[in-house]
Amino acid sequence: MATTRQNPFGAFNYLVSLNDKNDDATDVFGGFSDVSGLGMDVSYSEYRNGNEKFNTVRKIPNTHKLDDVTLKRGLVGQTKLFEWIKAVADGAYAPTNVTVTLLDEARQTVATWVLRNAQPKKWTGPTLAAKGGGEVAMEELHLVHEGIDFK
Repeated sequence: MATTRQNPFGAFNYLVSLNDKNDDATDVFGGFSDVSGLGMDVSYSEYRNGNEKFNTVRKIPNTHKLDDVTLKRGLVGQTKLFEWIKAVADGAYAPTNVTVTLLDEARQTVATWVLRNAQPKKWTGPTLAAKGGGEVAMEELHLVHEGIDFK
């Protein structure tokens, strides 16, 4: 259940977990610096009866599309994300639930999004450059999923 308050919550305090089809977020997975793409788009059909009183069409909801979700994090030497997409590329069917939990300043849960049957679509490794900058080596994982639930 989402928590309400006057001031909006910060977008910087959250957890990401891969649940392996469980409902509880037990496998908190890495410190992701960015989670983007939590979205849905509903398509509508236009319909009008011949005896409608007003000369306009009704909008009837039908299918919906789910946005791909992108996770970004600093490369920390753990290979679980790469192993997951490699297994899928090699033919494995490996969907899992992914839970994104927003926390308040006291690190209490205020909102949770669950991506049902998420699967990796694209993995991008770090850009490496020897020009002496202080950039962090980042990896990025794009996910497709079959539904999004908000708790």
